[in-house]
Parts: sequence; structure tokens; C-alpha cells
Amino acid sequence: MPETQSAPTRQHELPAAPAYGVSSVGEIFTSAAAALGDGRFHNALRLPAAKRVCVVLVDGLGKALLKQRSGHAPFLRSVMAADSAGEHPRTLHAAFPSTTATSLTSLGTGAVPGAHGMLGYDVLDPRQDKVVNLLGNWDPGVDPLSWQPCPTVFEQLDSHIPTATVSLPKFEHSPMTRAALRGSKFLGATSPQARVQLAAETLAANPTMLMYLYWSELDKAGHARGTDSPEWEHQLEELDAGMKRLAATVPPDTLILLSADHGMVDVPRSARIDFSAFPELVAGVRHTAGEPRMVHLYLEPDAGADVRAELVAAWLDRFGKKAWVLTREQVIDAGYFGDVSPEAEARIGDVLVLARESIAFYDLRRVRPQAMEVVGQHGSITKAEREVPLLRIPTTPRVVKGKRR
Repeated sequence: MPETQSAPTRQHELPAAPAYGVSSVGEIFTSAAAALGDGRFHNALRLPAAKRVCVVLVDGLGKALLKQRSGHAPFLRSVMAADSAGEHPRTLHAAFPSTTATSLTSLGTGAVPGAHGMLGYDVLDPRQDKVVNLLGNWDPGVDPLSWQPCPTVFEQLDSHIPTATVSLPKFEHSPMTRAALRGSKFLGATSPQARVQLAAETLAANPTMLMYLYWSELDKAGHARGTDSPEWEHQLEELDAGMKRLAATVPPDTLILLSADHGMVDVPRSARIDFSAFPELVAGVRHTAGEPRMVHLYLEPDAGADVRAELVAAWLDRFGKKAWVLTREQVIDAGYFGDVSPEAEARIGDVLVLARESIAFYDLRRVRPQAMEVVGQHGSITKAEREVPLLRIPTTPRVVKGKRR
């Protein structure tokens, strides 16, 4: 066995794999479909039966952040306090890597990353021998329907149960939407307030429905200013007000679920590292990809086991106290991607670097220097990045002409 296969024993203990099939983001839509009465799906999250389900996905809202900053979210804090006796889990795991493209695809399909193949913000396309983006800047040579072949829950529900996506208009025809969330009626609205109103009106117009409501603003504030910033706190307050308003305006028999695609950690400027400045960290590397906190390193085709072993050793020597450094086989064996198809395996780096502390890694030969200005980061397997909340938000009885309903 190559020397690198024993590397985890010389590193800090690896976290367990995400709880795929039990309590991950991949179980939200499938459990919701089961709660709506579709017997083809398994209710792994033990959700109560419902006529309508609205899944609110808050980009970047880690459970630890919500708990720490609950003073800025009094409505959600009251929900957390009151929702302690139900049967469903309160904590879910993001998919791996803990990034939007990967988790949203697991949410949309119910499949593990190793099956749907959306393995990072950007990854290697072996067919083209180039790194391709899987979020907002898709390569024209990548067909989202063939890259991500798993059917979505929306597609499977089809004529059985009406479905709707309420999101930003610019995402309606995006390749990311086609890959991860295809099959529902798309309803676009720019502001959070407009999305809440549109969601409530659409739910009221349908006796049964599975709805996906996307909330992007918190993640943007975290990336730009960090989770300690007044801007992030303001967006959490806006989310809190929006959820209170949603609970008061949807039909009373609606099940509202709030969750997230990943958490976030702030990385100080001094800990944002251009690893390409160290020749030994890119020796034998043909391509780099992934997230600053979860880097894929792809070796030259003729690189042997000794090249990989030396690369792993070089990363461990320089950053072994701050990151886990694993081979493709080790990551697969650890179950981080779930069961991996041959197509997805070829997209995984030969070596992967997973940040353990507040550090981020950049290849400035490949990305613009402005990329290093991002404060809030995610992608790795730490608790702060992978643990997200699952809140069941009760609807608020409304008073109409002196009567409650």
C-alpha cells in the first residue's frame, strides 16, 4: 500500500462522513414528498403529513451561526425553543464539499454527490481536460442534463403533486437550475419581500404543493463582509422578519421547513494563502479546482505514486496542523461523497486539501487576486461548515373579521 494511504493516521482525526440517507440535505425534498402522500419516497426526516410543504433554503446559514446570533433573529429563536419536542432531526449535514452547487443538487435529487457528480464550485471535466464551473459560469461544452443525470424530485413528482421554485429571476434558465432543480414551475422575484409574497400567494392558490423558496442574501453578506459584520447581522434580521411574515400569510395547513446548504467560517486576510507560491505544493499538478477550503489537485497523467506521495508529504509538512490532506481513494473510502460512480470518480482530485482551521487556499495562477478578498468561506467538512438547521416553522393563526383562522 502506498505511503499516502496511511496519511490520516498521522493527521488530526477525520470527521465522520455526512449522514447521507438519514439526516442530510438530500433527505429534505424526498421526505417532504412522502409527507405530501407520495408513497414512492421515504420520509427519512419523519416529517408530519401535510397538504403543502414550503422548503426555505437559506444560503450560508450554518446551525452554529444561527445559534450564536439568535439575538438578531427573535422569531427563529422562538421557533427553535418551541420545536424541541417534535420527531424530526434539528441538525442536518450539508453534502460534501459544503458548497452550494453540491448541496443544492443533493437537495434537488435526493442523491449523494458521488451519484449526481456535482463535486464542487469547479472541478475537472476529464473529457475536455479543463476545469469547469458548476455554479454561475458554466462552460459551453458541459451539458447540465448529461453532467448531472439523476432525476430531480420535481421531475419524479411531475403530475402527481404540483411543484414550484421561487427564486431570483436570473436563475430561471441557468445551467445550475437545469442540473439540480429542473422540473418545477419557476417563479421569479428579485427582493426577499417579493419572494415571500409570491410564495404565500402561490401556496394559497394550490390545494397541494411542494415549493422551494431560495434565500440568497445572507450568503452574499457573509462572503463580502464576514459573519461578524453588521451587514450579515442585518441580513439575518431580514430573514427573521421574512419568515415571520411567511408564517403569517401562508395557508394554515402549510408545513414550512427552513434549512441551509452549508455553514460558513470567517477567514482572516493573513490566512488566505496563495499556495501556488510554494513550488513543492504544485509539483506534478496539472489542474487545481474546488473551493479555497476544499481544494482538488489533479496530477499530470504520467505522474506516478511517488509524485503523489511527495505532494501529500509537502502539504502535510507545511499545513498538516491546519488541514487534512487526503488522496482520492481515502476520501472515497471515508464516504464523503457517498457511493461514487465511475464518471464522478474521474472528476475528483488525485489529492484533496480540506481546511481544518480558519484558512483558505488559492491558486493565483488560475483565479484573480480579487478572489482573496472573500471573508466568509465554506467547502470543508468542519462542524461549522457542514451542520445546518432544520426548523419546522408553525403557521400563525390569522384574524379575519374578528375570527381566528
